[in-house]
Amino acid sequence: MGEMFKVSTFGESHGVALGCIIDGCPPGLAITEEDIQKDLDRRKPGTSKYATQRKESDTVKILSGVFDGQTTGTSIGLMVENEDHRSRDYSEVKNKYRPSHADFTYEKKYGVRDYRGGGRASARETVMRVAAGAIARKYLLEKHGVTISGYLAQMGDIVIESVDLEEVDKNPFFCPDNSKIKRMEELIEELRSSGDSVGARINIMATNVPLGLGEPVFDKLDADLAKALMGINAVKGVEIGEGFDVVSSRGSGNRDEMDVSGFTSNNAGGILGGISSGQEILASIALKPTSSITTPGKTIDQEGNETEIVVKGRHDPCVGVRATPIAEAMMALVLMDHLLRHRGQNIDTYLKS
Repeated sequence: MGEMFKVSTFGESHGVALGCIIDGCPPGLAITEEDIQKDLDRRKPGTSKYATQRKESDTVKILSGVFDGQTTGTSIGLMVENEDHRSRDYSEVKNKYRPSHADFTYEKKYGVRDYRGGGRASARETVMRVAAGAIARKYLLEKHGVTISGYLAQMGDIVIESVDLEEVDKNPFFCPDNSKIKRMEELIEELRSSGDSVGARINIMATNVPLGLGEPVFDKLDADLAKALMGINAVKGVEIGEGFDVVSSRGSGNRDEMDVSGFTSNNAGGILGGISSGQEILASIALKPTSSITTPGKTIDQEGNETEIVVKGRHDPCVGVRATPIAEAMMALVLMDHLLRHRGQNIDTYLKS
């Protein structure tokens, strides 16, 4: 993904390792493995009893592109080794298609499928997106004061009522409303007992974003942001600003009016005509309930025979529990790419902003 700040990832859920190559990172950015590890530790599995119990240290190694603690401007190579893969957990699905998974489409498209934990389609791949996003976040913060944060806004029918960002990293749900934590804990236990799962909503925002990022037609900032967020596993919906609430709005109330002090509202989510307005960028994603559950379900096997399936293994009752760092990383990658593109095309206006 990206044009100026390009990120490619490789690896599978139960392979030897996962990695990524980053091209286009400006030279001179101070970066260490510890800087990246902070974000990986927020995302890694096995950190609480409310998510998958797969134990991975997610220890990152910088393979290239950094010398004496600074980026060199050349390709940055990062790698995280897999340590706790249990391929035997997936022996039963070797010849069956898990409902609502990529099993069926992958095999029909490629003619071959890595059934171990979903292979390339596994959310395990997002570890490298978070690693790349950590570098983008550091550059955005140090060079432009851009901060990116997110939080769990809804889990199933539990909707937060207040937002205190100081609470987000104090609980395993990335929830900003301390009054909802107990109910969330109870819901996860209920889901585990019943062999079921539930969806979630994550809100992401970026502050101090420079004005002018994005393009007016094919590479709108909101379009690229929506594509990036939609590319996260299990995401089935993306909103920018007021999102689908605009359907019931009136133009007189939805438009973001201006006065001498600036904008008086931010219903557009900080993007106008595909270009950042200098306001806070606001986005939300909806994640489906995982279909990797122990409740028996109907499916077919590779020969087309009807059969029943129970998915074993270590799965999240709610994939949204660990999605916040991933969503933050994807926003960082998009903003980083567009900032470099804006700087390259509009250097004169960029220097004045």
